[in-house]
Amino acid sequence: MFKTLLTTTAALALVAGLVAVSHAQSPGDLAIVAHPETPVAQMSLAELRQVMKGDRQYWKPDLPVVLFVRAATSEERTAVLGVIYQMSEPQFNQYWIAKQFRAESTSAPTKLNSNALTQQFVSSTPGAIGFMAARDVKPGVKILKIDGASPGEPSYRLHLTK
Repeated sequence: MFKTLLTTTAALALVAGLVAVSHAQSPGDLAIVAHPETPVAQMSLAELRQVMKGDRQYWKPDLPVVLFVRAATSEERTAVLGVIYQMSEPQFNQYWIAKQFRAESTSAPTKLNSNALTQQFVSSTPGAIGFMAARDVKPGVKILKIDGASPGEPSYRLHLTK
């Protein structure tokens, strides 16, 4: 009996260890965060793409969309460029230059150097939307569901890349 219990405990510990190792190697999910009073709780990926590309500039008539993006070297930005913008870094920069030249936007999104700054600016700026590693989200921002799913759910499609 004791030997069976010991074997079972060892097997469970091994499985738990494998799960922990597997989770530690996973880069995690990307959270789309908004100011708590932004009048949206979920969006389709297509709607998110419109907002992030500056094609939708207002949440409502008196509340403009304020875009915050991570700095060029971050894993979050790499993921967003690939999945949401579907552009390379040079294409992204050229896209915003052209958008400003055509007077379709007064400025490019504000670049932030950390998830902590993203949290700070999004939580304090009405109409703000940004993105950050889901593991770094703290209270004070609203995590938007994308295509009906939240970070951590099996059907969630926005993941950080290694």
